[in-house]
Amino acid sequence: MELFDHLALGFSTALSLQNLAYAFLGCVLGTLIGVLPGLGPLATIAMLLPVTYSLPPVAALIMLAGIYYGAQYGGSTTAILVNLPGESSSVVTTIDGYQMARRGRAGVALATAGLGSFFAGCVATLILAAFATPLSELAFKFGPAEYFSLMILGLIGAVVLASGSLPKAVSMIVLGLLMGLIGTDVNSGAARFSFDVPELTDGIDFVALAMGMFGFAEIIANLEQKEARETFTNKVTNLFPTREDFKRMIPAVLRGTVLGSALGILPGGGAALASFAAYSLEKKTSKFAHEFGKGAIEGVAGPESANNAAAQTSFIPLLTLGIPPNAVMALMVGAMTIHNIQPGPQVMTSNPSLFWGLIASMWIGNLMLIILNLPMIGIWVKLLTVPYRFLYPAILTFCCIGVYSVNNQTFDVFMAAAFGVIGYLFLKLRCEPAPLLLGFVLGPMMEENFRRTLLLSRGDFTVFFSRPLSLGLLIAAAALVAVVALPSIKAKREEAFQEE
Repeated sequence: MELFDHLALGFSTALSLQNLAYAFLGCVLGTLIGVLPGLGPLATIAMLLPVTYSLPPVAALIMLAGIYYGAQYGGSTTAILVNLPGESSSVVTTIDGYQMARRGRAGVALATAGLGSFFAGCVATLILAAFATPLSELAFKFGPAEYFSLMILGLIGAVVLASGSLPKAVSMIVLGLLMGLIGTDVNSGAARFSFDVPELTDGIDFVALAMGMFGFAEIIANLEQKEARETFTNKVTNLFPTREDFKRMIPAVLRGTVLGSALGILPGGGAALASFAAYSLEKKTSKFAHEFGKGAIEGVAGPESANNAAAQTSFIPLLTLGIPPNAVMALMVGAMTIHNIQPGPQVMTSNPSLFWGLIASMWIGNLMLIILNLPMIGIWVKLLTVPYRFLYPAILTFCCIGVYSVNNQTFDVFMAAAFGVIGYLFLKLRCEPAPLLLGFVLGPMMEENFRRTLLLSRGDFTVFFSRPLSLGLLIAAAALVAVVALPSIKAKREEAFQEE
């Protein structure tokens, strides 16, 4: 079977000594980032983008992917033990996970989170492998009109599924699109919106923007937080769940896996949305609804499975269509661009070892994470006692060196610092900066496909509606806008995000 041949190629690539080492490094960093509150995978991948310049493309992407799904594992450790979510998708885990720890069941809660995450990650990776080939074949039927319509649907989906105010999310998307237009026009060669600044003729540097918005801004925001971390002093014992625990957690893990796998593919979805949705689902379907908020095992199993499944399946639109569904995947686009790899269906044919090697590494990474997390719980918890004032100078120095090393320009460091201040202001105004990054990445791609479509059609705008696939995507985008405008749906959306 063709799929097994592809997976054989993937495992032969992923099991090389170098790629195994970078997968392990990514998993360790991801777990560390998940454990330490304040630094999410978004900020970490932004900081490490410059490091990937010197790495082979396969190793770089394997490491960055390991950081992303590794953070989902690590975030659950502190959420359960000290009621402090290390990562946004672990917020829901604190509700019942910490209550289980207080009742002396910390080991069972951690094992539930670990086993659920492992199962969901493996199943979601299998889904990714199974759907990769047919979706890539479909993508080859896409012309510039279809790609433009798909990006419209993606941006509208990102707005609808973004947490917080809809007008603010729309504003951030538009701002990102406008920022993506800065630089030299590909067709005319004229400088646009560069204000006669020579460094801006090539556009805003992606690394400087990402590092500033998500690295520097997070550091500034964390510095104003009073450190009040409760140290978990009890020894974690009884890691293995009982038969009754398994009876309750297995259905929750299965539901969380299915829900997370579906939501991970959606634009703007991702792990955080999947974990919130899974918790709501478990609360409504469980026979033990009265236990939720007091230590229900389903409240840990469902969300933890969902966020890991979503983290894996979010790679599907990136690898098959070249469209990032969330901000972390937008950073992965940046990493691929650094290595002159054009994301999309052609990756599978032009660079199959990278494509299938990345997919195979996810199974290996999930196995590494389950081994890393459960036996080393004590070490991860001790890291929580390190004061943040000792961590941030090293992080800040590393960020500045990383930004400078990209183009060897101090201008980029100043740009990153400016974006850091702007990002901090956005956080204070409760404007989520992730849609801005999506808009920034998709903006130039949208413009290019829009102009290419009009050139091919000799300026006929009806081409977007006369091609069936393009029309279907635009109808889906319009339907999404119409549905979210309904009062009942709007109220449900606000209810879904109110726990954040």
